[in-house]
Amino acid sequence: MSGELEQRLAGIRGRMEQACLKAGRAADSVRLLAVSKTHGPDAVMEASAAGLADFGESRIQEARQKIPQCSGSLRWHFIGHLQSNKVREAVRLFEFIHAVDSPRLLEHLERLCQEEGRRLSVCLEVNVSGERSKFGMQPGDVPAALRTAAGCFRVKVEGLMTIPPIAEDPAEARPFFRALRGLRDRMQEESGVPLPELSMGMSHDFEVAIEEGATWVRVGTSLFGPRRKGVPDEAV
Repeated sequence: MSGELEQRLAGIRGRMEQACLKAGRAADSVRLLAVSKTHGPDAVMEASAAGLADFGESRIQEARQKIPQCSGSLRWHFIGHLQSNKVREAVRLFEFIHAVDSPRLLEHLERLCQEEGRRLSVCLEVNVSGERSKFGMQPGDVPAALRTAAGCFRVKVEGLMTIPPIAEDPAEARPFFRALRGLRDRMQEESGVPLPELSMGMSHDFEVAIEEGATWVRVGTSLFGPRRKGVPDEAV
């Protein structure tokens, strides 16, 4: 096992624990999602040997090749934008999808889960910043998505997800993380549906996200090192 990966993981876990301590939260209330995109099966299995079990991918084509080469005991999460022609493969490959951005996609996932005999956990992706370049539903669209989810039996909405605007100072992400948590709290109260998960925070800002209530932090670069050239930087 690479001593470098072990050191990185220890550093990330230490930062997570300190952020939880600062926020008055239990350390086990936040889970680390290892974003393994662009890194091969060897890197995944090395991280697995270090104790990680949850891995995130954002490209179906890459995941299709990688997942069968890795241990069957790992849990795979899809964190990218899901195109309609890739939904069936996503249903077959993943246990958790973090970026469901419309009621229509929820219905599509439900239909294919029924056909494939699968069950799926999802988060609704919300564009709390209003950036046109970002995917995700608007905050006002979340109630309609939850009404759609109420009619799903194989797809379960576990919570909300967001990606804040890119900024050098991690503190600049705080208002967006806080807005997602506030939206989640309101939706729980109004709908009566438990939404325990908040998927937010990446390599450069996950401590701020934890302070604002994150339950999943998506970390790639800080764990595995730089991505291969030519691969988009989203969701890590």
